Amino acid sequence: MNNIIIGQYVPGSSFLYKMDPRSKIIALFLLMISTFILTDVLHILIMLALILVLLWFGGIPIGRIVRGLRPIMILLTFTFVFQILFVKTGTLLTSIQLTFSLFNILIMAGLIVLYAITKKYIRYRVLYFIAFFALIIAFLANFSLGQVFSTPIINVYTDGIKGAFFIMIRLVIIVTLSTILTLTTKPTDLTLGLEQLLKPLSIIKISAEEIALIISIALRYIPTLLDEANKIMLAQASRGVDFSEGKLKDKIMQIISLLVPMFIISFKRSDELANAMEARNFVPGKKRTRLHVLRWSFMDSVVIATSSAFIIASILIVTVFS
Repeated sequence: MNNIIIGQYVPGSSFLYKMDPRSKIIALFLLMISTFILTDVLHILIMLALILVLLWFGGIPIGRIVRGLRPIMILLTFTFVFQILFVKTGTLLTSIQLTFSLFNILIMAGLIVLYAITKKYIRYRVLYFIAFFALIIAFLANFSLGQVFSTPIINVYTDGIKGAFFIMIRLVIIVTLSTILTLTTKPTDLTLGLEQLLKPLSIIKISAEEIALIISIALRYIPTLLDEANKIMLAQASRGVDFSEGKLKDKIMQIISLLVPMFIISFKRSDELANAMEARNFVPGKKRTRLHVLRWSFMDSVVIATSSAFIIASILIVTVFS
């Protein structure tokens, strides 16, 4: 849980920290749209490289972003496998014939048991799982002993590989951009920026201030609740509870033992927040003065112009030059 960094703010002094939150939100939105417009491998890789350059100039350690991607590694892995197995369009790259015999099944069961025993000693469990999965596939494809009673074939197509690659890269880019926004923007500035951008909704009687407040509170309390969950897990671990081991029934009971106090803490935190807001005479929708006023700089204009040019170039690449 310590790897989840969306919603956390880390103080810094680079140009990303000095930008107006409105320009960062707009640029984030434009770049995310560009991510879904681009359909060529080279172009999406160029965009990923530009984001890495942005991280370098912004003074954000790439290692911090990589740690933030760990929670979605399982999602990325299953997305890749799903695309490979079920997309049947494009050029056939290879066919993998698996052989199932009694001997193969026994060996496969032994490998699964070995994985279950050894995984708790491995730091990078997702990579360990991928390696074991590849080992089982390689074994079933190349070895057979005894009577074979099933020979399923896995066909790998170019569209499956391409689709898996694009989905994975797009998820990585979206999570990275969102992380950059929250790492470099104070929660109060993010709230004010969202409020300013959503002001046109007041024309149709929708309170932009309340929507911005809800979003900012949700983002602000992600790391807080994760920290509370980590404390609960450590407290239960000191009493002999191991969330990573045990049967399915035991894991369900362990999750319930975590969820119940988390709900209680969430309601307690919300009650404390409501009392603090009332003590400061906060009334939704009422006009208030601001201690910090947002100021649009030349750098903000440059960033918006660059992001707009990027999305226009993406549209032209797809519609004209493809």
